[in-house]
Amino acid sequence: MQVDRDPVTVAEAVDDPWTMALRQFVQVAQRLGLKRGIQQYLMVPERELTVNFPVKMDDGSVRVFTGYRVHHSLVRGPAKGGIRYHPAVSLHEVRALAMWMTWKCALMNLPYGGAKGGVVVDPHTLSRDELERLTRRYAAEIAVFMHPHGDIPAPDVGTNAQVMASIMDTYSMHRGHSIPAVVTGKPVVIGGSVGRAEATGRGVMLVAREAARLFGLPWEGATVAVQGFGNVGSVAARLLQEAGCRVVAVSDVRGGIYADRGLDIAAVQQHAAATGSVVGFPGAAAVSNAELLELPVTILVPAALEGQITAANASRIRARMIVEGANGPTTPEADAVLARNGVVVVPDILANAGGVVVSYFEWVQDLQAFFWDEAEINRRLERLMVQALHQVAATARATGLDLRQAALQRAVQRVAEALTVRGIYP
Repeated sequence: MQVDRDPVTVAEAVDDPWTMALRQFVQVAQRLGLKRGIQQYLMVPERELTVNFPVKMDDGSVRVFTGYRVHHSLVRGPAKGGIRYHPAVSLHEVRALAMWMTWKCALMNLPYGGAKGGVVVDPHTLSRDELERLTRRYAAEIAVFMHPHGDIPAPDVGTNAQVMASIMDTYSMHRGHSIPAVVTGKPVVIGGSVGRAEATGRGVMLVAREAARLFGLPWEGATVAVQGFGNVGSVAARLLQEAGCRVVAVSDVRGGIYADRGLDIAAVQQHAAATGSVVGFPGAAAVSNAELLELPVTILVPAALEGQITAANASRIRARMIVEGANGPTTPEADAVLARNGVVVVPDILANAGGVVVSYFEWVQDLQAFFWDEAEINRRLERLMVQALHQVAATARATGLDLRQAALQRAVQRVAEALTVRGIYP
């Protein structure tokens, strides 16, 4: 990958997640007046690994899968970032997600750099044994990057605690002893942290609550729509309902449901577990994912994939506040439209940072072999999430920026300062 090029030129490439991430970075870097060399260094990943590996299927055939692991930056500490199993995974997507992880960790002041990984696969088409074989082979392929003090993966879209258990066991078996700190998001029985499974969704609820207070929006009885009913969206929906909001719409990849009186999220979760989707929930009207985004609600939580709110639909968004549970759900063009329309956007690197915060807690607990209870985990998570939101809001007020630009500015500045202090080797 060539690096001696103009960041502005690169940011005008084909529109995809990597382009989005670059454009966001270039805006902030130019506003901060970063030196050209620092801009060039931070706009490309430090390391990229592409692997093509065989997996034996249950019928005896062999399929070859493609996977990636990208380190965007290790300036502030070990690389941290999830592993995604999805048919649309691409190197550009993984690069973007790794960059966003760098900014997310810096914003939350965690001693990590950003990484991301993924395999091009629909995990729902694999048996449990096939999924385990794929995971173990992928883990073996990327083990050259992994280390408790170098690269610590975690779950993401399409992966879960059991996938992390397989990765941890594979890595440990190759080294002859158990190394729980090499991944986070594991089952509690093998060194995972209590509270980790709900951490991202809980963080979404916490910043939504605090942002509503900051910006004078109603909270008790506030209407909420959640796009994406996976780990993040379902937990956020349940916790928002428990906190007094009225969740009127949720959706998954197959479609969505709407009920003006509010949905019983616990019942929706049971229905989804039994049928594989929220679609068809009794007493609710059908709504598409696109229609859900445009509902007249107080709070919209996009918690699916990137690129959901764009220039094409931003003018039709009627939510008063967007809290980004997904990574990169809003394009830069959409941000401009939403700002003109007075929509508050709590950006992804802040809103969904609860997962990496509690992953950090898990990593620390594994390294010291001393574990906290769930009440302690949740107290520490709330303190960091609320503190970060208030810091970002203060920066926004002082600079006249929106919350996304303020959050990115704080994050990029921290990474750039660390790079400047460390210097360039040799």
